Amino acid sequence: MATPTQTTPTSTTTVAAPQRRSGRWIDEWRPEDPAFWAAGGAKIARRNLVFSILSEHIGFSIWTMWSVLVLFLPAAEYGLTPDDKFLLTAVPAFVGSFLRLPYTFAVAKFGGRNWTIVSASLLLIPSILTAVLLRPGVSFGTLLIIAAFAGVGGGNFSSSMANINAFYPNRLKGMALGLNAAGGNLGVALVQIVGVIVLAAAGGVAASVEPRLVPGLYIPAILLVTVLSALKMDNLSHASNDKRAMRDVVKDRHSWIMSLLYIGTFGSFIGFSFAFGQVLTQFLVPDHLPAGVTAATADPAVLRTAQAAASLDALKVIFLGPLLGSIARPAGGWLADRFGGARITLVTFVGMGAFAGLVLVASQQKSLALFYVGFTALFILSGVGNGSTYKMIPAIFRAKAQRNAADGADLDWEANEARRLSSALVGVAGAIGAFGGALVQIMFRQSFLTYKNADAAYLGFIGLYVVCFAVTWFVYLRKSPSKLAGV
Repeated sequence: MATPTQTTPTSTTTVAAPQRRSGRWIDEWRPEDPAFWAAGGAKIARRNLVFSILSEHIGFSIWTMWSVLVLFLPAAEYGLTPDDKFLLTAVPAFVGSFLRLPYTFAVAKFGGRNWTIVSASLLLIPSILTAVLLRPGVSFGTLLIIAAFAGVGGGNFSSSMANINAFYPNRLKGMALGLNAAGGNLGVALVQIVGVIVLAAAGGVAASVEPRLVPGLYIPAILLVTVLSALKMDNLSHASNDKRAMRDVVKDRHSWIMSLLYIGTFGSFIGFSFAFGQVLTQFLVPDHLPAGVTAATADPAVLRTAQAAASLDALKVIFLGPLLGSIARPAGGWLADRFGGARITLVTFVGMGAFAGLVLVASQQKSLALFYVGFTALFILSGVGNGSTYKMIPAIFRAKAQRNAADGADLDWEANEARRLSSALVGVAGAIGAFGGALVQIMFRQSFLTYKNADAAYLGFIGLYVVCFAVTWFVYLRKSPSKLAGV
C-alpha cells in the first residue's frame, strides 16, 4: 500500500471539511471537532454506516445459515444424528470467531472500504459451495468443510465495527455501533425467514433439493453489496496507521474483562441463534410421537419422522428471537449513552440469569409456552447487553484518557490513543465473544449426549451470568477511587 500523503487544504475558512485523495481515502478526520463534523463529517460517517450495515448483514446471514440448513436435512437422506447437527453449527461459529481478529487487522492494513469489498466478495465461496454440494449422499466430512467456509461471514462483524468506531465521535458511538451491529445481527433472523419462505414455496415439505435454495438466493445480494461498497464507502488514513493497536490493547486488563462480558452477551446471542432451532426441535419431538411412545422407546423410523416434523415446526418460529434481539441492540446502546454502559450491562445479566432459570424450569416441566417466552427474553436481553457492552469499550478508554490528561498528559494524544485502542478492542472482544457462541453449541451437544436434554447447559449459562454480574459490579460500579467514572 502506498504511504498516505497529506493533501493541502484548499479552503481558507475556519471550518475544515474532510480532506480526500484518490482511491476514496480521507486523510483528515476529526469527528470530535463540532465544526468539522457539521462541515461534512457527519454525512460521510452516515453513508459509510449504511453500507457497512448492508455488508455486515449479509455476512451474518451466511455465517448462521447452517442454523436453518440443519433443519432441512432429514436423517433418512443425510444420515445425521442430532449430535452431528450441533457440530455442523459449532464449526462455522468457531471459524467465524477465529477470523474476527485478522479481519480487524485487515481494516488497519487495507482500509475500511477496501476490506469491506474483499470480505463481502469472500461470502460467495460458502454460498456457491453450499448451493452446489449440499445434496443427499454427501459425506459428513464434506458437510463440515462446507460449514467451516460459512465462518467467513462471522469475520465481517469485527472489521465493520472497528471501521465505524473510527468514523464516529465518542458522544455518538453508542448509537452508531448499536445500529451497525443491530443491522448485522438482523441477518440471523433474515436467513431464518428465508428458510421459512423456501419451506412455504416447497408446500411445507422439506424435500432434498430445497436447502440449496437458501444460499443460492444470497448470491446476487452479495454481488450487489460488493459493488455498492466499492462505490460508496471510504477509507480513513489514520485508521490504516494503527497496526500496533491490537498488540497494545491485549496488554490492558480491561480488554480481557470486556471480552468476558461480551461472551455473556454476544456469545449468548449468536450461540442461541445457531442452536435454538435444534433445541426447540428436540423439545417438540415428543409432540409428534404416538401416544405412550418416548424418544428412547420409539422405532428408529418413527423417531426420524417425528424429528423431521418437529424441525419443520421449529423452523417456522425460530426467527423471532434473533429478530427481537437484533432490534434491542441499538436500544442497549441508547440506554448506555443515557445511563452508563456498566449499569445497563449489570441489569442485563440479572435478567438473563432469571430467564435462563425460567427456561430450565420450562424444560423440566415440558411447558412449551414458558420455554419459548424464556428463550425470547434471553434473545432480547442479550441484544440489549450487546449494545451496552460495546458502549463500555470506548467509554473505558475515554475515561482513562481524561484521567491521564488531568495528570498532565497531552489531551489530543490521549484522545487519539483512546480511539485507536477502542477500535482494536472491538475486534478482540468480538472474536472472543463469538467463540463463546461456539462454546454454547458444545455445551448443548454435551448436555444432550450425557443427559438426553439441555438442562445441564442451562445451568452452565446461569453460572456464566452470575460471574459476569459479579465482574461488572466489582470492576466498574462498586465505589472505589480506582473505578473508571462514566463507563
